[in-house]
Amino acid sequence: MLRKIGGVVGGVVAWFFVANVGNRILHATWPGYSQAEVAMTFTLGMSIARLFVGAVSSLCAGVIAAWITNGSMFAIKSLAGVLLVMFLPVILLWERFPPWYHVAFLTSLPVITLLGGLLYSRRTRRH
Repeated sequence: MLRKIGGVVGGVVAWFFVANVGNRILHATWPGYSQAEVAMTFTLGMSIARLFVGAVSSLCAGVIAAWITNGSMFAIKSLAGVLLVMFLPVILLWERFPPWYHVAFLTSLPVITLLGGLLYSRRTRRH
């Protein structure tokens, strides 16, 4: 049971770590991104880049949770649920982003996290 809890916690930490690194890369490489983030006035390209960073973060979180728990689907599903619940308050920013952005982000959280966990589990079964 401790390993499953550790997998969920490790997945959450991994999600925020990867998202932070991705956000820093966007700041460093995209002129105007920093100003757009402060004002929450992202271009379409910036919004898609943010969704991509979120997707990579979710994928990595699922892989980390699967790695820690030796592929426990219970832990991976729990992580997916925890991430979704943690980000539901994003709806408070509904006016600042188009509806498709919220739908894409909130849908991708559990789906891509589960995909990351399944990819890790499938990879380890082949070896």
